Amino acid sequence: MRGHDIVVVGFSAGGLDPLLQLVAGLPSDLLASVFVVHHFPAHGVSALPSILRRVARLPITTAVHNEPIRPGHIYVGPSDCHLVLAAGRVQLTRGPRDHGNRPALDPLFRSAAGTYGSRVVGVVLSGTLDDGTAGLLAIKSAGGLAVVQDPERSAYPGMPRSALQHVEVDYRASPEELGALLGRLAREPARATGLHPV
Repeated sequence: MRGHDIVVVGFSAGGLDPLLQLVAGLPSDLLASVFVVHHFPAHGVSALPSILRRVARLPITTAVHNEPIRPGHIYVGPSDCHLVLAAGRVQLTRGPRDHGNRPALDPLFRSAAGTYGSRVVGVVLSGTLDDGTAGLLAIKSAGGLAVVQDPERSAYPGMPRSALQHVEVDYRASPEELGALLGRLAREPARATGLHPV
């Protein structure tokens, strides 16, 4: 049985430092693929991949439309596109803004849940308002796992707090705990559900 080998991560304000700690804590032999989105201006160019490479033990690239999903790889969503997952492939779409943002957490999380079911771990880091909550609900409904950064350890606790209020979260973790937690979850068998994901 496969482990939790699809990890989707999202953040907004105050989420860069927790993400750096998460990435730094991921093992070099991670058995999962990691997908990261964050809120930033449509016409900007994200420096996030180069920033993360300073601490990562895994390859990190900006996601490219229709590229294959590789284990042990971190994909970062580009500006002005939603990053979504299809069977074995990364997809970039210009769909409507979600929570006023493109990329946003919920489209990534929902597509992961619909395609990979119980193999998915969704992670919500620091940010304002509630992006990610609906996506975590979709992941939980598909049998996956929900992880949030401890709001007490968040510069902007709105997104983690919303998730905790509306979702039966599996893990509430400090930033320095997240990488090791995800490494362990990637090795644990995903539970069987009535769904038939890829």
